[in-house]
Amino acid sequence: MSRAKGDIAETVTCKFLQESGYVVVERNVYSRFGEIDIVARKGEMLHFIEVKSAQDYERAIQNVTPQKIGRILKTVDLFMKKRALNTAYCIDVAIVTPEGVELLENITF
Repeated sequence: MSRAKGDIAETVTCKFLQESGYVVVERNVYSRFGEIDIVARKGEMLHFIEVKSAQDYERAIQNVTPQKIGRILKTVDLFMKKRALNTAYCIDVAIVTPEGVELLENITF
């Protein structure tokens, strides 16, 4: 996926999140391990959201691998330590297709 398409998918996801009661805290958090597309808060919970887009759900979800989640977890750890945060969090995936956005909360492998 091109960076421009990725930016569009992230913007669509941010709008979806805001309409669903989330507050977007940051976008594109980078570390030496990888990137977190969106950091959002809903209530007391921080959500670290990976955005995947494709023409259909199956193609998008195939790009969420255990290795990708491992890199996200390392980046989350650095994010939390740098900001001295001690709050509940989860890793989510937003699947963006022409039909809309589907948020998969608290994914694990």
